[in-house]
This record gives sequence, C-alpha cells and structure tokens, in this order.
Amino acid sequence: MLQNNKKISRKEIRQDKLVTFYYKALAFIEEKKNILLSVVGGAIVVILVVVFLNYRQNKNNDAASFAFSQVMKIYEVGAYQEAIDGQPGTKIMGLKKIVDDFGSTDFGQVAKIYLGHSYYNLRKFDLALKAYEDFSGGNDYLKAAAYAGEAASYEALNNPEKAAGLYVKAAKVSSNNVLNPQYLINAGINYIALGKKDDAKEIFETVKRDYSKSPYSREVDRYMAQVE
Repeated sequence: MLQNNKKISRKEIRQDKLVTFYYKALAFIEEKKNILLSVVGGAIVVILVVVFLNYRQNKNNDAASFAFSQVMKIYEVGAYQEAIDGQPGTKIMGLKKIVDDFGSTDFGQVAKIYLGHSYYNLRKFDLALKAYEDFSGGNDYLKAAAYAGEAASYEALNNPEKAAGLYVKAAKVSSNNVLNPQYLINAGINYIALGKKDDAKEIFETVKRDYSKSPYSREVDRYMAQVE
C-alpha cells in the first residue's frame, strides 16, 4: 500500500531550522569558546541560550496542549481520579503530571485549574486548594477561576471568612467577567454565614444595581430577605 505523503507545516519547518541552528551554534561555541568568552564576555552564549529556551518553551506548550486535550476527554465524563492520574499503558497523561512537567506553560497553568476542580469534585479540598493556589498565569478569567476555586475550597473547609474575601477578589480581577455576579453572590452567602449581614446586603445590592441584566441577579432576591 502506498503511504500518503505528509505535508510539513511552516511551523515544523521553522522549528526544524531552529533546532539545526541551535546545534550548529553549540558546535561553533565549543570550537571558539575561548575567543568568544574573552572578547564578548559570554554575551553570545547567553543570547543563544535564550533563543533555545524560547523554542523549548513553545515546544513544551504544544506538548502540554496536546496532553491537556487528551485528558479532558476523561475529565468531561466525570472520571476525576483518572483525570488526575492519567491512564497507565496509554499516552494519556494525567493532570498532575502535566502540571509537574509543563506547569510553567500556558496550558500547564490551565491544567492547574482543572487539577483543582478534579480534587474538589473528589472532596479532597486541601489538595484542591493547593492546586488553585499554585496558579500563576496571566489570563484574567483563569485568575478569577483560581481565586473562586480557592474560595470554594475554603467554604468546603468551613472557613467562610476566607471564602468571602476570595470570592470578592475573584470578582475584582476583570470587570468583563460574566461570572462576577455569581462570585459576589457566593461572597454574600458566606458573609451571611459569618453573621455580617450589612456586608452581605451591600454585595447583593451591588449585584442588583450593576448586573441587573445577568441571569444570576435573579438569585439575589431570595438572599436579600435574609439580610433585611
């Protein structure tokens, strides 16, 4: 049977050229290192290392992206422990290993959120909290989700004070997040649990005023009766 010819993408060509460049550069440095180090104080070495690290970071993010897409098939059917551990004997890497191996990449950061969700759904709240706290990505929606995950974990661990503060913090990350009213309502519920009815009332009024068109705002009325 004839095999189909695989079309090589521009991205793969660029990566192949960069790898070739890197190894040629290493050979050149090894041959000329005494001259280079004496003339430029190692600056060329530093530049080449930075170029390679940038390439490796991109490659790692691609690997993390693929691994994440595979494990999400398990997560989405509710097999949370399997999503954490992966499937032995297959190429499906668990969320924990994705975080361990690729935690500094974009998709490694996303995996931290879903690792936290998985632990939370298994009622392993301390481990969930640790996963959410480990998030350090720059995406505002994920940052808010991490704070909200921390809040939910503290709530489950019977610490409504920490939970309320973190829900408020989640709502303040971005004014455009459609989940902000839900975060605020959850904060208000925890303030009620603390007996801080004035704080809860202020938050519920904010939701009614600033998010009147949100479907979450309809939930406020039933809680307002508890703080009047």
